[in-house]
Order: sequence, then structure tokens, then C-alpha cells
Amino acid sequence: MKILFASSEVWPLIKTGGLGDVAYSLPHALQQQGIDIRIVLPAYQDVLKKLKSFQILGWLTLKLAAKEYNVRILQTQHEKFSLPIWLVDCAALFDRRGNPYSNLEGHDWSDNAERFALFSLAVARLAMDDLNLAWKPDVVHSNDWQTGLISAFLDQEAAHPKRVFTLHNLAYGGYFSQQEFQRLQLPSQWWSPEGVEFYGNMSMIKAGIIYSDQVTTVSPRYAKEICTPEFGYGLAGVLLHRQYKLTGILNGIDPEVWNPNTDPLLPYHYSTKQLNTGKRKNKQALLESNGIKVTKETLAAPLLGMVSRLVEQKGVDMIIEAMPQLLENSNANFIFIGTGHPSIEAQLLELKQHHPQRVMVSIEYSEAKAHLLEAGCDLFMMPSRFEPCGLNQLYSLRYGTLPIVHRTGGLADTVVDVKSDNATGFVFDTATTKELIKTIQRALTLFSDKKRWNQLQHNAMQQDFSWNKSALKYIQLYQ
Repeated sequence: MKILFASSEVWPLIKTGGLGDVAYSLPHALQQQGIDIRIVLPAYQDVLKKLKSFQILGWLTLKLAAKEYNVRILQTQHEKFSLPIWLVDCAALFDRRGNPYSNLEGHDWSDNAERFALFSLAVARLAMDDLNLAWKPDVVHSNDWQTGLISAFLDQEAAHPKRVFTLHNLAYGGYFSQQEFQRLQLPSQWWSPEGVEFYGNMSMIKAGIIYSDQVTTVSPRYAKEICTPEFGYGLAGVLLHRQYKLTGILNGIDPEVWNPNTDPLLPYHYSTKQLNTGKRKNKQALLESNGIKVTKETLAAPLLGMVSRLVEQKGVDMIIEAMPQLLENSNANFIFIGTGHPSIEAQLLELKQHHPQRVMVSIEYSEAKAHLLEAGCDLFMMPSRFEPCGLNQLYSLRYGTLPIVHRTGGLADTVVDVKSDNATGFVFDTATTKELIKTIQRALTLFSDKKRWNQLQHNAMQQDFSWNKSALKYIQLYQ
């Protein structure tokens, strides 16, 4: 079976969040099950810089927005990949400094609609084997709004491959104006309530839902939640009427990349056998790397961490609101890594300024720092208001760092509260600061019971969230 897997980001070539991790791990898990798979993504400047070599598969001439684009299709290999990577190379749209969606100042590229419409059109042409490569996929698997138009473009073809579309986060819908739709000169028949039209605008994520043969999302619970007004972002009705083709398949993690016993980004390796020593040594390294003077008391104090986009969805504002009380009534220390809303970044930096020995903040995303945080912390805070799947709680479980999560989406599917048998973390039901404080206090109380704490860590580390089961579910869906 041949699969063309389209994503706007793929770790380690380019990553802004969990989509990049999934777009790396899932294709490899599928390949291990015997699937013939290719990954395709845009040839961003940062991606091209990481390539040692590539070959030109051919050129596509694509018409969009009253322009004619000559687009190179490149094939490359990378030491982390055991499968071919295809790149859609259009310098005018992708060869620029910044991340895939925004410039260096953090503002969305003004031509994002054109950029990802062109990418989608190129992928659709590749799926129809316009380059005569003698490789036509049985299924095109697209991911999130940036690839939503692929299924729509394929809908115009008589003998197109099957189309699977995965919703990683419905909060980001790829919304653009009707004027932009007309400027791009997209097919006029798409403009209807049964097409891309969404309250007078164009929605690329809606296109993926409407025109695909199967729609998946990244956890069973989230598949139910997005069919409700609370989590549906205006698309609940569209999804409710298409539940026959909607499936929730839990994301996995790559157990080779996230393995505390072999992780090359950790100064000290450990398994369940050297758990206490390994975590203590990594904790010391984490504290020292953040300029903290490490004492016996500092090492003994609970350390709570967070790696996240610093936005309200992730509940960071609730943590900030809880901090004064937690700092006053406990000996816990805190560490944050991430970027996001400027006001949230500023509030965290202010906390760091007032409590330099107890609050550590890195306004950046660093893979190395994220791995060390997972290994060095005792607790991981993830009080998301909603969370399609979440990956950091899975990394935390693997590293024996107990997650504190709100019962929503994939967090509810993967973390078992301490009140239950086979507990692996701490779960609260209502996304309020009050409930978060109560749950953190529960965790801090239990932290002093070392025997019980170690049992929870062992439970967490023995969970299997590898991609194997999920990959088999995707294969069943493709078939």
C-alpha cells in the first residue's frame, strides 16, 4: 500500500509543536508495518539549510491567483529518516526567514492563504502522478488546515486516491476572507455551505473535513468533544453530520527518541531501576543550567515544569494566577519553557525576577532543554482548557515525571488520577485556578510519601504509548 503523507511541519526538519513530532513518528511506524510511504512538506528556508543533498524529481507548472508558478519538487534523505522526503520548492512563497506560519516578529504571513493553497495544489498534482514517477499513492493523508485544500483539489479528479484528513487542533481553522478566495481564483463551486464557505469566509480545515473520505482526530475523547458547541469552533454541526467518517485515534510517541535510558540529550541516563539516582542527577543539571545555586534543600524540594506554547488554551494563565499562593505555602520550585502571547511571557519573566531562586523561565523552544526538563522535574503541569491529544504528558510518563492535567481530550485518555488503581498522575475536572491549586497541593502532599511516589513513577514509566497500536488503526482505516 502506498501512502503520501502531507504536513506543513516535520521534526527534525521544522517544528513549531506536536504536529511536527507526529509527522515524523507516524510515517515511520507505518513504514515498519510494511507501508510504502513518502512525506511531503514545503521547502522552507530552514529546511533547505539542513539538507546535505537533494535530487530534482521534476517541475510542476501551477496556476493560482492569476499567476503561473514553476515549482520544483525535490527528493531528499536525512539521517533521521528511513523513508523518502519530498519538498515543494517555491522560493517566492517559502524561502524566507521566520517559522512556517509567521515572520520573525511573530505576525502571520499575509500570504498564508496563497502559500498553503499552492502547497495543497502541488501535493494533489503529485498524488495524481503528474511527474510520471510511476508512484501513485492509494491514500493521501493530509494534516490540519494547511493541507485542507488537498482533498478539495483531488475532488476534481476522476480517479483520485482515497483521502484521509487528520484534525490535530480544531482551534486553528485556516480562515481567510471571501475576497482572498476570489483573489486565489479557486473553483467557484467550492463556495457553498457544503464546501469551504464558513460564515462568509473560507475555512481550509472545513475543506479537509468536507472533501475527505475519512476524517481522524488525535484522541477518542477529542473526536466526541469536537461534535459539541463548546469544542467545535463553529464546526460541531458539520462534524456531527459526518460522524460516520470521523474516528479518534490516539497519538503515540517515538520510544527511541523519548527514552530516558538512551536519550542523547540527557547528561544522565536512567530506567526504572536507577530511577531515583537518575532523576536526581538530571534535576541537579537542570537547576544548574538555569543558574540556580543547588543545595541539599533545593534538590529535595519538588520541581514542577512546563514546556508549552504560552497561550490561554494551555492554562498557563491559571498557573500564573496560582503561583503566589503556591510559592507562599510550599517549598516547590517552577520551570517554564516556551513562547507565546507577549503578556503571558512578560508575566512569567516578572515572576522569575521576583523569585530568582525558585522560578526559572526560558522564552524559547529548545529540544535539548525540553528533554532535560522532562527528566529533571518531579511534576509536569498541563492544565489545558482543551487538548486534542497532547504529547508532553506522554513524554512525562515515559520519564517518570508525573503529569498534572485537566480532564479533557487526550489528557483524559492517557493520565489516570491517583485516586484510581494503576494511577499515573493527577487529574482535575474543572478548568479553574482553584481546582488547579487543589490538585497541585494534592501532588505536593503525596510527594513526601516516597514509597507511594515511586510506585506512581513506576506505573507511569511502564505505560506503552508507542505508535504501534495507532499505526495499525490507521492502516485499517486506509484499507
